Amino acid sequence: MLIIGIDPGLSGSICFMKEGKILDVIEMPTMTDGKKNKKQVNGSQIYNEILKKVNEIKNSEVRVVIEQVSAMPGQGVTSMFNFGQSFGILKGICSAMQLPVYFIRPARWKKYFNLINSEKDASRTKAIEIFPYYSAQLSRKKDSNKADAILIASFYYETYRNED
Repeated sequence: MLIIGIDPGLSGSICFMKEGKILDVIEMPTMTDGKKNKKQVNGSQIYNEILKKVNEIKNSEVRVVIEQVSAMPGQGVTSMFNFGQSFGILKGICSAMQLPVYFIRPARWKKYFNLINSEKDASRTKAIEIFPYYSAQLSRKKDSNKADAILIASFYYETYRNED
């Protein structure tokens, strides 16, 4: 089974995992928008990346697991709108590709990995502990978003695979 774990948002990541092994993790494809060079997710590139992996792993069931995000206190209106837009683009792409999508609340996967009330970087440490062969790709502090995508995919693999 190909599991695609997604940490949504402009600085998020997409993890491709098969049978509990990380195949690849990519940063969220983005593009600049308008005169102010604001970033937005690149839906076409997301579609291409997912399609490429699905085609590489023929005859495999696919599950897309997206972190269920919502508005957070203290976030600006514009940034929350952009975040929601990114989330909607991901849902739309998966729907158009007819891929089954599962939504996992952050508290759920973080509790599973004992990351509640921990620093953002703790997910990177946890991902390196579980997947030491992937530690070179998680060497920078900003790779915590990749780690989140890995842990989201891993959470699904470890808890839901037998229920499908």
